[in-house]
Amino acid sequence: MNQPPSMLHDGFLLLGFAMVFVLVFRRLGLGATLGYLLAGAVVGPQVLGLVGEAEQKLGIAELGITLLLFLVGLELNPARLWRMKRDILGLGLLQVVLCGAAITAVINFGTDFSLTAAIALGLPLALSSTAQVLPMLQASGRLRTPFGERTFAILLFQDLSIIPMITLIAAMSRNPADANGPPGWQLALYTVLAIVGLILAGRYLIRPLFRLIGNLGEREMFVVAALFTVMASAAVMEALGLSTALGAFIAGVMLADSPYRHELEADVEPFRSILLGLFFLAVGMMLDLHAIAERPLFVLAMALSLVAVKAAVIMGIGLAFRMSWRSALALGLLLSQGGEFGFVLFAQAQHAQLIAPEAASLFGAIVTLSMATTPFLMALTKPLRADPGKTKGAERQGPTGDAANALIVGYGRFGQTVAQMLNASGLSVTLIDTDVEMIDVAGGFGAKVYFGDGTRLDLLRQAGADEAALILFCMDGDQMDAAALDAVHQAFPQAAIFVRAFDRRAVVRLKDSPAKWVIREVMESAVKMARLALAETGVSEEIIARAEDMYRVRDKERLKIQFEGGDLRAARDRIITEPQAQES
Repeated sequence: MNQPPSMLHDGFLLLGFAMVFVLVFRRLGLGATLGYLLAGAVVGPQVLGLVGEAEQKLGIAELGITLLLFLVGLELNPARLWRMKRDILGLGLLQVVLCGAAITAVINFGTDFSLTAAIALGLPLALSSTAQVLPMLQASGRLRTPFGERTFAILLFQDLSIIPMITLIAAMSRNPADANGPPGWQLALYTVLAIVGLILAGRYLIRPLFRLIGNLGEREMFVVAALFTVMASAAVMEALGLSTALGAFIAGVMLADSPYRHELEADVEPFRSILLGLFFLAVGMMLDLHAIAERPLFVLAMALSLVAVKAAVIMGIGLAFRMSWRSALALGLLLSQGGEFGFVLFAQAQHAQLIAPEAASLFGAIVTLSMATTPFLMALTKPLRADPGKTKGAERQGPTGDAANALIVGYGRFGQTVAQMLNASGLSVTLIDTDVEMIDVAGGFGAKVYFGDGTRLDLLRQAGADEAALILFCMDGDQMDAAALDAVHQAFPQAAIFVRAFDRRAVVRLKDSPAKWVIREVMESAVKMARLALAETGVSEEIIARAEDMYRVRDKERLKIQFEGGDLRAARDRIITEPQAQES
C-alpha cells in the first residue's frame, strides 16, 4: 500500500526548488516573487507533479499574508503618517483610484467579463509589487531620495487599500455562504467595535505583556507573544466574520508607536518571509497552465495593456504633482507591474464567486508577466530618464521614514551624552536598549528609545542600519568583539562604527575590528579630572598641557606595543609611576 508523501518530503522539495529558482531570478534582477511562482508551477501537479494538495498548503501559507499586514501596520506610527500625508493621500489615493478605474474599464469593455468581475480584477491590478520595487530602489541608491519617498508613499497607500478592497469584494459576493452572513450595517458595527476593542487590548493588555517579557529578558517568549498578538487579532476578526488581514493590520498599528516595534519586526520577519514564500509557491502550483496555454495572446495583450495603462496614468499623476517628466516617467515604469496582493485578492474574488478559477489563473499569469517586464523597462529607458544636469548622487538626502543618521545601541549614561551631542548637531538618532526601566524613564524625558538587542543584525536592519551613516555601540561591559563588529561592517558597509570599550583589554581585543574608533569609556573623563585637579593646586596651564601630552604619547606607544605582541603586560616602562621633573 502506497503511503501519501509526508510533510517532510513536500517541504524538502518545495524549499529546494524555491531556493534554486529564487537565486536564479534574484541574479537576473527579476525578484523573488517570480522565482517562487515559477518554482510552484514546475513542482506542482501540472508539470512535474512532485507535490500536491496545493489548496491545503495555501490555507497554511495565508498566515504569511496576515503577518505581512501586521508588518505594514507597524510602519504606520502617527508621526510618519503625518509627515508623509500629502504624498500618501494625494499621490497614493489618486494612483489606486485612477489606475483601478482605468484597468477596470479596459477589462469591462475589452473582454466579456461582467462589471462586478471587472471591478474584482481591475482594482487588484492597480496595486504594484512592494517586494520588487523597494529592492530595486535600494539597489539603485534612490530609496533615500525625494523620488524614493514618493514611491514609498504610493506603495504604503496601496498596502493600506488592501483592507477596503477585501471589504468591497465581500460586499459584491455571490457566494451563498457569504449571503447568509449578517447584513452590511451589522458587519460595519462589528468592524468598528472590533477595531476599538483591539486598540484598547493593545494599550492595556499587549503593551504591558511585552513590558513584562522585556524585563524577564526571554527572547523566545517575545517571539511567541508577537505571533500570539497577530493570530489573536486575526482570530477575533474571523470569529466576527470580518477580514483576518484587517485584524493583523490593526494589531500592527496599535504597536507601531511602542518601543518594542523594531524587536517585533525582527522577530516576525523570518516567519513572514517563509510563509509568504510558501504562499507564492502554492499559488504557482494552483495556476491553471492549460487555461493559460489555450489563451496565450490574451495573457500577453492584457499584460502589455496593464503595463501601458499604469505607466501612463502614474506618469500623468506625477506631472500633475510637478515632478519632472523624467522622474514622472521613472515613477510610472517602476510601478507599472501588478503586485503580490493581486494573487490574494483574486483568491478572495474566486471564493466570492465573482470570477472562475480559470480567470484567477489567467490574471495571475498576467501579473507574473507584468512583473517580469519591470527590470527590462527600467534598464532600457535608463538613458532617457537620466538627467544630464544632475551629477550622480546629487539627489541623495538624509534617511527616509523612521531611519536616522545614527543608531546608538545602549542608552545608559554614556549613550545619553553621545545622543544629545549628535542631536545638538542636527543629526537624527535612533536609540536601542534592552533595559525596559531605562526606556520608560527616557520616554518621560521625551526621548524615543526602542527595545531590543542592538547586537543582532536583523534588529539593526529593522531599525534602519541600511541607511545610517553612523552605528555607535555604547553599551556597558564587554559585549562586542572583533568578529561581531566585522559582521556589522559586512552587513552595513556604508556606516562608520564606533565602540565604547570597557577598558584597555577591550581595546586590545578589538584591534583587528573594522571599528572606525574604539573609545575607552573613562579615559577622557579621567584626563579631565586630572587637569582640573592640577589647576586647583596652582600648576600652570603650560605644565598641565605638557603632562597631558606626555601621558597620551606614552599611552599610545604602550598600546601599539601591546597590539603587536598581544601581551597586556608589555611596555610597562611606559607607565608613569614617578613624579616627572619639569623644565623651568
